[in-house]
Amino acid sequence: MKVLISKSKISLRVKALAKQIRADYKGEVPVFIGILKGSFMFMSDLIRNYGLDCELDFMALASYGGSKRGSGIIRLIKDININIRKRHVLIVEDIIDTGTTSNYIREYLILRSPKSVEFVVLLDKADARKVDVDIKYIGFEIPNKYVVGYGLDCAEKYRNLPYICVYED
Repeated sequence: MKVLISKSKISLRVKALAKQIRADYKGEVPVFIGILKGSFMFMSDLIRNYGLDCELDFMALASYGGSKRGSGIIRLIKDININIRKRHVLIVEDIIDTGTTSNYIREYLILRSPKSVEFVVLLDKADARKVDVDIKYIGFEIPNKYVVGYGLDCAEKYRNLPYICVYED
């Protein structure tokens, strides 16, 4: 596997994103919603660097079913427990590729009447996009390659890598 984004580059970019979010939500208490399992490392580093009062929760959805390609069917496995009505919501994603799942999440959360809903994504794979997704905070734009590490997996492996690699069978 070839390293695409180093641990130090990830760290610097996460700090910059946290600083930007801190400035944008000054005086507010946003709700960070991490999309499991892939976002857990990014979410942890992001909120530690955010450093201000915030709330967090997690959602879990399934669309891959253990393969490297989405099935097109999205299943909600774990819903949020926090009330987001009239709150600023930041959806924290590890990667947005086709946009299908991200679009589903946004539409699902909008039904709960938040003040705003924005995406914070570590990796944007725009070349793979099938559904338009408005992403306010982007860590890195990457090519249309299968990647692992820093929370991203292949059949539940490689999540623990501190960097992002291009996965090759």
